[in-house]
Amino acid sequence: MDRLLCASCGKAYSLDDPRWGCECGGLLDIEFSARFDLSDIASREPTMWRYREAIPIRDAAGAITLGEGLTPLREYKAAGRKVLVKEEYLNPTGSFKDRGASVVASRMKEIGINAAVEDSSGNAGAAVAAYCREAGVRCTVYVPEGVRPEKAERIRHYGAELREVHGTREDCAAEALKAAAGAYYASHSRNPFFLQGTKTFAYEVCEQLDYKAPDAVVLPVGNGTLLLGTYLGFKDLLAAGVVGRMPKLIGVQARACAPLFRAFHEDSEPGRIEPPRGPCGTMADGIAIASPARGNQVLAAVRETGGDFFAVDDLEIMAALRDVSAKGFQIEPTAAAGVAGLARYLARGEPADTVITAFTGNNAPAARY
Repeated sequence: MDRLLCASCGKAYSLDDPRWGCECGGLLDIEFSARFDLSDIASREPTMWRYREAIPIRDAAGAITLGEGLTPLREYKAAGRKVLVKEEYLNPTGSFKDRGASVVASRMKEIGINAAVEDSSGNAGAAVAAYCREAGVRCTVYVPEGVRPEKAERIRHYGAELREVHGTREDCAAEALKAAAGAYYASHSRNPFFLQGTKTFAYEVCEQLDYKAPDAVVLPVGNGTLLLGTYLGFKDLLAAGVVGRMPKLIGVQARACAPLFRAFHEDSEPGRIEPPRGPCGTMADGIAIASPARGNQVLAAVRETGGDFFAVDDLEIMAALRDVSAKGFQIEPTAAAGVAGLARYLARGEPADTVITAFTGNNAPAARY
């Protein structure tokens, strides 16, 4: 049965219900049977909407799209080994967040939403702003005070109203949550339809590997939007019989803000993720999330797949950023955190044959580091 299901109280809602969260305040997940006709997929446009039967939008032909998805998967040498990197920074607004924004904007069009809010340190705000503009939806993005000027400018460029919030990244999210009382919350961490876009990352990896699952996927994690999407995507493929196993999911956090890394390795009790003491000061600001909304789901996904978490410091991130930039890629520090974590994973001597990572976001000034 296709439905919305609360992860906290278990209450179910129709998929036609225009809500983004449960009445109890809990997070909603989507139960949906994804379908894959490989011959149809191969003949369609080179975007993520080639998997339209696996995305819970009724009118996929009228989806809000800017041509996101089907990003290249290419060889990359890291720690002396060849791996495969998916170039997500080539999406329309410069990050993987376009996948989720496309589905959320399509959902808003489907249910007649005309105003939306989002909170972001940059990339998600730009993505939601761009797709809201395409959908004709008025958009307000809440950003933490001191957000990188180039990211703030990108959000304004797409026509959204920008509101800076004094305080932490969590204060920013709290303000957006208040504003959502009078607008649709297009949240990349809370809105379940966002994950229905990021899961297409897994579909594409699978197709680009001739419909095989990789051995491991290594990704930077803040709210865990891409890692959770990857988990959901491979679960869909496994349930449909397209692949025969799940890859290991490896999460990477900045050491200065690593609540999930600590919870994973300290074997803390379920539901208890301790935020860092003090400010989350790291150059990888895109993953500086002290209290990830779906943190327990991220931990469960990593544990279920036999994966792991790594924490990297800013010196490692900077070294990775310099190395990647020298090879001609212009990625942001958050993406470089994933590369630094990949080096840690490979150095451990894992026997995996096929390891995937992603350049999650673009930042032209990154080459200055």
